[in-house]
Amino acid sequence: MTASMRINRYIAQAGICSRRVADRLIEQGRVTINGHTAVAGAKVQDGDVVTVEGSVVTLPHERDRVYIAFNKPVGITCTSDSRRRDNIISYINYPKRIFTVGRLDRDSSGLILLTDDGDLAYRLTRTEYGHEKEYRVSVDKRITSSFIEALQEGVPILDTITLPCRAWQTGEKEFRIVLIQGLNRQIRRMCEYFQYNVTDLERTRIMHIALGSQPVGSWRKLTPKETQELLRLSRIRR
Repeated sequence: MTASMRINRYIAQAGICSRRVADRLIEQGRVTINGHTAVAGAKVQDGDVVTVEGSVVTLPHERDRVYIAFNKPVGITCTSDSRRRDNIISYINYPKRIFTVGRLDRDSSGLILLTDDGDLAYRLTRTEYGHEKEYRVSVDKRITSSFIEALQEGVPILDTITLPCRAWQTGEKEFRIVLIQGLNRQIRRMCEYFQYNVTDLERTRIMHIALGSQPVGSWRKLTPKETQELLRLSRIRR
């Protein structure tokens, strides 16, 4: 690090957590810089000693960054809480500290990214960056064109209206949808608003990274080409 960096970004870059979680740790007084309790917006300089909950935090070499694509099975929860037997981190059992980029609910399957790059995770989960995620959805009754059109226009859920999106029918009871939002159980809530119940939900793509034929329950490291494109689309320079 040759220039100063905001403390929340420093913690994220170190792979401890996302910037959002880092902000909470700072608010709770669990972060120090050179022995002094850090405050929101504080800057870290070369040579500063940063601790999170008493442990010294350092930035890894960029070549050691981890970027993983995982085909999550139904029944695995996107949490690092080791008290949950179904937590995703224990399931993957990667030998380095990593965390999920966003979430995929327990009842859904498909592609989720994991990394130790907190800055990337922050950017990929922010709606304003417009990163696409594609899903295959099965429902419990015949789909109508009016249902698909309504999904595309926006649906009132969770005290807001979902952003316009792309959706198209692929079967009598199946459709595809591409979102740039990540509201809690968004697709299920959108369907329920029109009296459709989701019977199967699979995320098949995140930006340019496709699930393809990757087996359920397996993970792989992103290829160098996928990684460089991911960083480019996230506007991160390496």
